[in-house]
Amino acid sequence: MDVTRFAVERSRVTVVLLAAVAIFGIRSYLAMPRSEDPGFLIRTAVVQTQLPGASPERMEQLITDKLEKAIQEMPEIDAIRSTSKTGVSIISVDIQERYTELRPIWDSLRRKVDRAKRDLPDGVIGPVVDDEFGDVFGTVLTLTGDGFDMREVKDFADQVRDELLLLDDIAKVEIYGAQDERVFVEYNNSRLAELQLSPTRLQSILQARNIINPGGEIRTPFEAIVIEPSGNFESIEEIRRTLVPLPSGELVYLEDIAEVRRGYVDPPHALTRVDGEPGLALAISMREGGSILALGAAVEATVQGLIADLPHGLELRIFLNQSRIVDEKVDDFVGNLVQAVSIVAAVMLIALGLRTGIVVASLIPMAIVTAFVVMPYAGVGIDQMSLAALIISLGLLVDNAIVMAESIMVAMQEGKPAVEAAVRSARELRMPLLVSSLTTSAAFLPIFLAESAVGEYTASLFKVVTITLLSSWVLALTMIPLFCVLALRVRPRTGDKFDHRVYRVYRKGLSLGLHRPWVAMGLVILVFLGAMSLFRFVPVIFFPDSDRATLTATLEMPTGTPLRSTESTVRQIEQYILEELLVTDEEAATGSGGVLDFTSFIGDSPPMFVLGFTGSQISSEYAGIVINTTTRAEADRTAAKLRDVCSGIPGLSATIEPLAVGPPAGKPIEVRVSGRDPAIIFSLTEGIMAKLRTLSGPMNIVDDWGSRSKKLVIDVDGARAQRAGISNDDVATSLKTSFSGLETTQFREGEDLIPVTLRSTHARESSRFGSLNIFSQQTGESVPAQQVADVHLVWQPSKILRRDRLKTVTVQADLAPGVTATEVNNQLAPWLKEQSAGWPLGYGWELGGEDEASNEANAS
Repeated sequence: MDVTRFAVERSRVTVVLLAAVAIFGIRSYLAMPRSEDPGFLIRTAVVQTQLPGASPERMEQLITDKLEKAIQEMPEIDAIRSTSKTGVSIISVDIQERYTELRPIWDSLRRKVDRAKRDLPDGVIGPVVDDEFGDVFGTVLTLTGDGFDMREVKDFADQVRDELLLLDDIAKVEIYGAQDERVFVEYNNSRLAELQLSPTRLQSILQARNIINPGGEIRTPFEAIVIEPSGNFESIEEIRRTLVPLPSGELVYLEDIAEVRRGYVDPPHALTRVDGEPGLALAISMREGGSILALGAAVEATVQGLIADLPHGLELRIFLNQSRIVDEKVDDFVGNLVQAVSIVAAVMLIALGLRTGIVVASLIPMAIVTAFVVMPYAGVGIDQMSLAALIISLGLLVDNAIVMAESIMVAMQEGKPAVEAAVRSARELRMPLLVSSLTTSAAFLPIFLAESAVGEYTASLFKVVTITLLSSWVLALTMIPLFCVLALRVRPRTGDKFDHRVYRVYRKGLSLGLHRPWVAMGLVILVFLGAMSLFRFVPVIFFPDSDRATLTATLEMPTGTPLRSTESTVRQIEQYILEELLVTDEEAATGSGGVLDFTSFIGDSPPMFVLGFTGSQISSEYAGIVINTTTRAEADRTAAKLRDVCSGIPGLSATIEPLAVGPPAGKPIEVRVSGRDPAIIFSLTEGIMAKLRTLSGPMNIVDDWGSRSKKLVIDVDGARAQRAGISNDDVATSLKTSFSGLETTQFREGEDLIPVTLRSTHARESSRFGSLNIFSQQTGESVPAQQVADVHLVWQPSKILRRDRLKTVTVQADLAPGVTATEVNNQLAPWLKEQSAGWPLGYGWELGGEDEASNEANAS
């Protein structure tokens, strides 16, 4: 059956089918899931293990190495990366890109880790396997409370979270900046020694007093009555009134020998500041398959309802709203669609007349809505990749209509009836137009075939372009011939239709090329080579920067910097923003450029609010600031100003840049050096860092191990300790209680469990080691610490990083504006190859950053 003849001769059926496709396409468009970025599989899981107090070397030897040996047995492994820090081992397990069904792999990983757990030392917490850390939190709320305690602010944040979790499109809500509460029981060393009490004795008394153990039940012939003994601490006052028996037989209240108070962990693990004031952030992630626009509308409505019930002084607002960004992108696409139709209609109107212009222009919206019908079945939603593909298609799909309409017009000018002209033209052009459409879509095929995160991220380019072009081809064989028959009125042409100036010039050039083919081919080759030579002037970048008016500032102080010192540095930057860059909403409305608002995350990474942003692990020397500006151009200017300010702060390494598009690729410049001996590795990386400093472009050149940190080694003298009745465990327990605090039990308040921490007043005072008392569990006596132990200061790596079980130091660098990673790596790679020829056996290098990500995409 000739589909074109059927479409033309049964015009009513065709019109009804076109109307149905248009209706279903619009409904599909309205129902399609929307997000800023297309989803892709996160093929990384994190295995975290804790052994409080263990040095990085011990963590590496006793935990990290044993777990890595078990994990590397998995055949699906692509790379194993690990960080061993004081008390913490973090292993990142990367799976090969070709695997798409990850659940069985993660189950296998858990079995391997459980098997290795038997070989880990006593006291280990974990290991815990986390395979869900790649969630994107596109919407972020901030909450501040002027005059409110942080506990009260946290209570309201919990209420907000509970309300948000009731919304259909929300998967999870995480609170950033919440302070961990503690009930502190603080004693004086001298007072405890005087009463012949030890911290462990107080610990056992509190644990025995604070119980929720059942007392069984009494059974009668008619019922069972539960017995519940009292003992649970119901208030802080009950903790204070706990009776403590002394060795002399007397009973005293705990408040008589120690101060009991409620407070927060000091120093805190992490802080959040909103526009320079203490606050909290609530990060919201969307469920899979949800609509970001629906989520945004629901969140805005919920927030407005909550604001109406806010006590005076509490301020809740939306800081990052991904739904608005997506809405703007969709509006931009609709605007581009209208412009494309208008431009094509105008060009056709000028070149071919009003009727032909309308016929050709009708293909654009119809092909787009037809594509909307098919896209959900291809697993494509509305995001910036699919919208980009649709915009690309706008300039391609109209070709089929132009060719078909022109061919029908020529046939009608030759005197053929309209129906026969349409059928003959479609029969002649259907295969050429199909091949042309498939050839164009094939240009995007390598992107779709790439077995990598980049390939998954950009796969919708090929899918959407192919769907749209094939829709255009089908419509060019059906709708365009029908409209041409119905709308075109063409008079048969007399005389030579090619007898005018344009055709005469074209005919002369064609004749010259056919008579001198080698000259023509030579000219084509020269043009091709000339075009290829111009590629060196085109910047090569992995993904362009986002067009959002948001930038991030990643701040890193020297390794080991206390959180309060990092906070002080952040306050300097915040003060500059508040005084020099911040603008009000009214000023922004009048055209003033600047910063609208900002949120600082100190000691913690900001939430992953876009796909291209990656933060850092929790660390006291790290901070991140997310800044919203009035325009994208203003974001660039603000970044430049902040770089100048940060360059004047000693010890600060600052990376300030607009948001990136695409999967995260880390620093743009990375060189990984691996081997066994850290001393040799660092000697090699020093040369690499020196080389980078000679190149134009790299800035903030650092290595990821950081500086070495200090450690106090308490060398217990065995003979002296034995004579005093002191064990090594007594020393460790007394030191932990004096400085960090010893968790004894838990204060249960509603659904919250607040640890009760026993610590010496030395924890809040600067004191020398020699003034501390060591309590003996055996004798109940205490002796000065300096009587049984000596103190030595040693240096140790702050963290040990490994890749595929080899110690690996990564030299990292940012790039100055206008410089690409390819330009730097093209200079660096030949030098590295030359230098590495003289390296010791077993030591090697590889490039990371944007170069690695680009190579993975190209190789795939």
